[in-house]
Amino acid sequence: MKHPNGEVLLLSGPNLDLLGEREPEIYGSETLADHVTTAQKAASRFGLGLQHVQSNHEGDLIEAIHEARAGAVALVVNAGALTHTSWALHDALSAFDGPIIELHLSNPAAREPFRHVSTIAPVASGVVAGFGDLGYELALIAVARCLSLEEA
Repeated sequence: MKHPNGEVLLLSGPNLDLLGEREPEIYGSETLADHVTTAQKAASRFGLGLQHVQSNHEGDLIEAIHEARAGAVALVVNAGALTHTSWALHDALSAFDGPIIELHLSNPAAREPFRHVSTIAPVASGVVAGFGDLGYELALIAVARCLSLEEA
């Protein structure tokens, strides 16, 4: 189905497939599927479609970003630990011409020192962090604002 305002690519990095099981005291009890559903509902409010790619492999995420250059209007990226280490993701994202929202369930600035550095932030339009399951909705609202879209 073609969406009037385009498609958003939601990228989920390593270990996010374990959400709901892994450290629920930090990441909550919602599964990745729950978060994707939330993001899809938020996207549809603005006439946007949403595609989701999750991978535990950095190269798969980079390939998805490259493919998104031809069709996505925006990216929402929860890269997991790759946020703090992957200059390759940074470089791929820097070639994307559209809003990029960096997303974190927890607040990396309030956690271990290695999480305080983001390789994605320098190429992101903005960062949504620390709001748990609300973060996915907030990220899509941020995309809509960056694209100057109103709720449908």
